[in-house]
Amino acid sequence: MSRLRPFAALALAATVALGLAACTGASAPAGSDTEGPTGSITVFAAASLQQTFTTLGKQFETANPGASIRFSFAGSSDLVTQIQNGAPADLFASADQANMAKLSSTDLASGSPRDFATNVLEIAVAPGNPKGITDLTDLTAPGVQLVTCAAPVPCGAATAKVESASGVDLEPVSEEQSVTDVLGKVESGQADAGLVYVTDVRGAGGKVDGVPFDESGKAVNTYPIGVLRESEDPALARAFSEYVRSAAGQRVLADAGFGKP
Repeated sequence: MSRLRPFAALALAATVALGLAACTGASAPAGSDTEGPTGSITVFAAASLQQTFTTLGKQFETANPGASIRFSFAGSSDLVTQIQNGAPADLFASADQANMAKLSSTDLASGSPRDFATNVLEIAVAPGNPKGITDLTDLTAPGVQLVTCAAPVPCGAATAKVESASGVDLEPVSEEQSVTDVLGKVESGQADAGLVYVTDVRGAGGKVDGVPFDESGKAVNTYPIGVLRESEDPALARAFSEYVRSAAGQRVLADAGFGKP
């Protein structure tokens, strides 16, 4: 009898171990790493974030193979309207605090949004600056075709601020719904100049030149990011938000020309 007891003890231990594994849902093989976040989310992000967030999404998915990050890029005001009308989204990154506040004030945002970057305006011109534009005043010269963002869009609100700070009354030939549309018109030659972000000029890869101006410092846009109340996977949305604000995320943003929040 005494020689059978060790075997009985081993059997009992194995049974207990199996029971604990079943209770905890453990299924990873021995020695495996802790699983990262999994699932799929849709991120609504300002048009000026398209290059950086695409890069950050790929990096996040590489680090977390079970996660999938989808994006919808547009002007922040348009994205807010879509969210208010019920568009499915898990996370929103705005190019200004005013548009994020619209969601927070109607309880469409979950928790408190977090600032993650800043940006300033620059004048985008054709390569070589054929019109010889050096400041905002030059944008009012006869024959200069200027495009800007519409007022509800963050880059449009920033344009209004620099106009007020400089005393220059700009008269654009068109007002666009996103900063990428402004940039596209300068790149294609449909406009001589456009007010875009520093990051847009840098990301254009030489298709435009940038002309900095002093008044840009009067209209610094702060970018917040926040999980949305109707998110189907708030844990994954928070994880990606944290990645954007992590050291790795901040390096990608800084390389693109964004400032610290």
